[in-house]
Amino acid sequence: MRVTVDLALCRGHGRCYVICPEVYGEDDEGYCVIAKPEVPDRLQESARRAANNCPERAISIIDSG
Repeated sequence: MRVTVDLALCRGHGRCYVICPEVYGEDDEGYCVIAKPEVPDRLQESARRAANNCPERAISIIDSG
């Protein structure tokens, strides 16, 4: 699984990096940055939950396979 963020949509609510800090981080202004674009199996559930909690739907998940 791979994750990306559309920075044009992100408003810096921070839900993603609060829910899954191993995959999502924040820049100096509080906007999302992807710390691990290729999400390991053990973090996939948490990364999906974080993406689903984004109010702007700025995070995309690309499933492998």
